[in-house]
Amino acid sequence: MLSVEKIFISPERGAAQVECERIAVEAGKGVLGDRYIGLHAYPGQNLTLVEAEEIELFCAQQGLVPDLSLTRRNLVTRGVRLNALVGCEFSIGEVRLRGVELCEPCASLGKRLSSASLTPAAVVKYWLGRGGLRVDVLSGGEIVRGAGLRIAL
Repeated sequence: MLSVEKIFISPERGAAQVECERIAVEAGKGVLGDRYIGLHAYPGQNLTLVEAEEIELFCAQQGLVPDLSLTRRNLVTRGVRLNALVGCEFSIGEVRLRGVELCEPCASLGKRLSSASLTPAAVVKYWLGRGGLRVDVLSGGEIVRGAGLRIAL
């Protein structure tokens, strides 16, 4: 089943993420309580998604205990290839979304996930095309952990 496995918000830059059972989102603005609410510096800044399977694969390859918060995305999904949703409308629960662009890795992700055997540049290279999806919120509402994801036809 295509579903939301984990939900996170980041109330402040650099602060630890907060895991939530549910979040409220506002059309065109994003996640209430998240530091990016209402910002429009680049497309798809309302909400970010990443695949649980990609995080688990990275952790397994690096010998790490799986931590679904490590990419700092808002929603961790399972059972859906997010790259295929660029340019598509889809719903999570009753909230309508549009995939805008891939959420490519940044230098801060590279630094955070680097180790003695993996340079920050190697981390960024690894996550290219795997870092998730940036989306615009088309209709407000609530997203609940476990909610299904439906692709609009």
